[in-house]
Amino acid sequence: MPSLKHERLCIAPVVGVDEAGRGPLAGPVVAAAVILPAKGVPRGLDDSKKLTAATRATLHDRIKERAVVGIGICEAEEIDSLNIYWATMKAMTLAVDQIAGALGCDPGHVLVDGNRLPRWSYAATAIVKGDAISLSIAAASIVAKHTRDTIMIAHAESYPHYGWHSNKGYGAPDHLRALREYGPTPLHRRSFAPVASLYGKELAVLPL
Repeated sequence: MPSLKHERLCIAPVVGVDEAGRGPLAGPVVAAAVILPAKGVPRGLDDSKKLTAATRATLHDRIKERAVVGIGICEAEEIDSLNIYWATMKAMTLAVDQIAGALGCDPGHVLVDGNRLPRWSYAATAIVKGDAISLSIAAASIVAKHTRDTIMIAHAESYPHYGWHSNKGYGAPDHLRALREYGPTPLHRRSFAPVASLYGKELAVLPL
């Protein structure tokens, strides 16, 4: 279970950072940055992938109520322009920049899930599988995942054929079938192979 072990070794305030949406064929990549409160850390924080959607939603609301939160989003067009790696790094930077703006100064230290850090001036440490180790990163993983899922469910109303309400833009069979039948939407990542092979097919749905 995640703990505050790493946070206690760092200069406060400590920010946890994680992202959601590197692998999907459609929609944005979303990063979240979180400074947990000194007291009243929500119980049950864990790697977002281990939690149900209902639990994530509840914890998301509790985190937003008690913590300092920043969100960074890069849409599909930017992912295609930068590539998914650099778009993810940009989303993380935007999220921490938002935190710094709220604080009026740089955070003391940033803990980032993974093995790479964005090119920024913040003091930071990358932690592999950090969402299962650090409570701050676990909180960020929950906020990022819930935020992105909410975005994709909203887009599913405009593009009902692709099953985004359930697959959230990942390459599930129902999504791939719809891609072949209806073609890509403006929210699809043109640089991702399953989409690139179909791009140019006339859209059967209206753009946003």
